[in-house]
Amino acid sequence: MVVKILVLFLSALLSGLLAMAMPSWKEKNFKMILVFAGSYLFSITVLHILPELFANPASAYYMGLYVLIGFLLQQVLEFLSSGIEHGHIHHHDHGKNTVWMVMIGLSLHAFLEGTLLSQQPSLSGHHHGTETLLFGIVMHKAPAAFALVAVLSASLKRNTVLALLVVFALASPMGMLVSDIAFSQQILAAEAMDVLFGLVAGGFLHISTTIFFESSPHHKFHLTRLLVSLLAAFLAIASEYLI
Repeated sequence: MVVKILVLFLSALLSGLLAMAMPSWKEKNFKMILVFAGSYLFSITVLHILPELFANPASAYYMGLYVLIGFLLQQVLEFLSSGIEHGHIHHHDHGKNTVWMVMIGLSLHAFLEGTLLSQQPSLSGHHHGTETLLFGIVMHKAPAAFALVAVLSASLKRNTVLALLVVFALASPMGMLVSDIAFSQQILAAEAMDVLFGLVAGGFLHISTTIFFESSPHHKFHLTRLLVSLLAAFLAIASEYLI
């Protein structure tokens, strides 16, 4: 667990610090990173998370509803975060209220996705905390941290941005720890944890598909984007079935 906590925290922190150290960077290259992350996130959701959630007949009937609610909930969170979790970088001035909305939206999403790495099994008896899932969350959090710092640096002092980055970097590890404690202390039953996992899976589907759509707003064929997407999908397949 300690390794997972460090990986989650440091991946977001170092990505944010990289954004601070790179005042000028090419948005085109950043979009390709987002495409890779979105494709990998979508792939592990379809290959890893959803099959586990639908494996138990007792919960499968309503699991689709939980996934749908999670999909819609992510729209609300993106209203707060301005879509930073899938790479929206707006360099306009952010007032105090807007900054708090962004941090609440991003941190809540990061907290929820951290629950997928908790130690307890789902109702189906499988375990969510695999390296495949950890890598997918890291691939999602790192660009989000980069985008967060790029946005906040335009209107806030460096120390303030650094403090907010640390808060965001801690959100996913806190989600993992809190869900573990809640389950071990029987505050949340296995049924409730599977509902939570369904909500997170729906959020992943929303984020990953949004990245795909926004990477090609005019629906033009782009060979590099296609190859990057295929590479990410093949890596997810290999890590799930071959490793």
